[in-house]
Amino acid sequence: MQKSQRLIQMMMLINAKKAFTVQELADEFGLSTRTVTRDLQELSELGVPVYSVQGRGGGYRLLQERLLPPIAFTESEAVALFIAGQSLQYLGSVPFEEGTVSALHKFYHYLPADTKKQIDRLKDRVAVWSPHRKMSPDCLKVLMQAVMTRSAVTIEYDSRRGTEPRDIQPVGLYSSNGYWYCPAYCLQREEYRLFRADRIRSAGLNPSIPFRDEVDRRTLRNPPDNTGAETLSFTIELTPNGVRSLRSDQWFGKSINRREDGSGTATIRIAAENLAFYADLAWGLGADARITEPTEAIEYTKRKIDAMKSLYV
Repeated sequence: MQKSQRLIQMMMLINAKKAFTVQELADEFGLSTRTVTRDLQELSELGVPVYSVQGRGGGYRLLQERLLPPIAFTESEAVALFIAGQSLQYLGSVPFEEGTVSALHKFYHYLPADTKKQIDRLKDRVAVWSPHRKMSPDCLKVLMQAVMTRSAVTIEYDSRRGTEPRDIQPVGLYSSNGYWYCPAYCLQREEYRLFRADRIRSAGLNPSIPFRDEVDRRTLRNPPDNTGAETLSFTIELTPNGVRSLRSDQWFGKSINRREDGSGTATIRIAAENLAFYADLAWGLGADARITEPTEAIEYTKRKIDAMKSLYV
């Protein structure tokens, strides 16, 4: 086996083991402990984060940020990954922003010159637009880390009752229309809730909270049956233009009942605390959408109309 191949295989084995001794690697590769020690030194110089553990039962350990072995990409794969990564910049915040910037920088640096030119031509010409809504990337990181490490989280959350602490076990994390959402099991309410990440003021992993396997079995494709204690029926009347605007919407799209003339209605169940969010969404459609229920949403919209009129008196 060539030395380069051996180092790659050793890197992969180290990533899998996390903790190991020189003798274990020597037995695995059929090498002397002296050769393995030299290989580890070389891997360390290449950036593999291994460090020695002194004392009885010592050996080597891998730092939390492990390096992946080299991966070969075709030119089309490289372009696809670069554009996908770049498109994330249009989101107000992402839970892995630093990693994305760093990865794209490394990726771009090692591309052939002609491929770099092709990618440079695509900059600001190909994008996945998303409304820019600012929120805490630190809270997003904690929520994502909780999903990855099977942990619960203590948050400070803004609700209609003000800012209050909540202990939650996240089911997942997703972005829609520029907002990040976290469906989670709330231990205070003893039920599933849908949390808006921009309303989370602080978040921290809480290892003292027992992890619930039944919650962990839920995913974004297998969502909880209920995500709020108090729900309302929200209905809007749509013109043909309104139908066209909402037919691809995540919340209303599948609920639209279309008429022969192209107009239609849409009815969904919403959490009462998110009433203003959905009313504002209908407001954005102007005269192409009219809320017919609930009464609270109609009154909310009337107040917005009155406030708007007062600006043009």
